[in-house]
Amino acid sequence: MQSQSNTSSLQSLVDDWSAEKQAFQVPWGKLMMWIFLLSDTFIFSIFLTAYMNVRISATAPWPNTSEVFALTIGGIHLPLILIAIMTFVLISSSGTMALAVNYAYKNNKKLAVKLMLATAFLGAMFVSMQAFEWSKLISEGVRPWSNPLGAEQFGACFFMITGFHGVHVSAGVIYLCIVAAKILAGHYDGRSLHIVEITGLYWHFVDLVWVFIFALFYLW
Repeated sequence: MQSQSNTSSLQSLVDDWSAEKQAFQVPWGKLMMWIFLLSDTFIFSIFLTAYMNVRISATAPWPNTSEVFALTIGGIHLPLILIAIMTFVLISSSGTMALAVNYAYKNNKKLAVKLMLATAFLGAMFVSMQAFEWSKLISEGVRPWSNPLGAEQFGACFFMITGFHGVHVSAGVIYLCIVAAKILAGHYDGRSLHIVEITGLYWHFVDLVWVFIFALFYLW
């Protein structure tokens, strides 16, 4: 009897999937986003693990990140000031994104869109500051294949990790603007506003990855 019950349950699952019905109590868009984020987690984990391995095995002195990323403002030497501001901006964008999701589920589309655009603006600010950071290091002679400040691997690790993350933030800004525009155009309404939560999942993931990059690359 138990075998027949298991066979019946399996057949029911197969029938649901083949009929393109929802097999789990999760919207397909949300499930696919989780799968995408899981795969992206593996990629970032590989990058950060490779970076740690390279840094530990480097024979030349590793540059002091506090000095490399320091700025002098008004005659005052400020270590990691730009990185601290970038981190604050990106973490703040998580707050605006969370509020956007909250108001979307309250069916307050106008406020949700405003908060999504605020999130996109903060993300664009982050990318702009990262571009400045890149230009500063390039002007100092740092390249993926060479580094006058110390270990040659530093440049490759820096441009690979921050560049890959920067692409994700840039894509997130575009994604937020497109979804916000579609909501204003009336493409999403009522229950379909869960698209805001799906967008939020991506954005919170990007923010979380930056926390690990900040801790392992800039503070170590």
